[in-house]
Amino acid sequence: MFRLNLTYDGDQHTTALNEPNHNIVSIDCPYTGKGEEFSPVSLLSISLASCMLLSMGALAKRDGLDLKGTVVDITFTGMEKRSPHVDSISLVFKIPDEFAEPERMKLERAAGLCPIMESIDSGTKVTTEFRYGVVKAA
Repeated sequence: MFRLNLTYDGDQHTTALNEPNHNIVSIDCPYTGKGEEFSPVSLLSISLASCMLLSMGALAKRDGLDLKGTVVDITFTGMEKRSPHVDSISLVFKIPDEFAEPERMKLERAAGLCPIMESIDSGTKVTTEFRYGVVKAA
């Protein structure tokens, strides 16, 4: 069982604590707070991307594929409206290795099995792009 603790610190800022490891994430509101930390929407987008990447990682581990160094570029839209809603989340997976077509299909299918994806409302458009053979930054 995981235990999380969230504290409102004032000034539109919260701190999340993951027990028992004491990992801390700071969250604030980009509109009425300082906008210096993760926002709730950025955490939603990161949760989706990391869930998909971890699903891919489980398959990669099983099949002896190396995903180390994969980066996901994340963008989202819709929060600028008066009645906020996440209209879209775009994920671009930049995978260092080329991989053959059968492995690509398996990895992309694994990403689609992420349970967070199933929790995203149908009113939020999620797009994914997988780029293979992306050279790692120096």
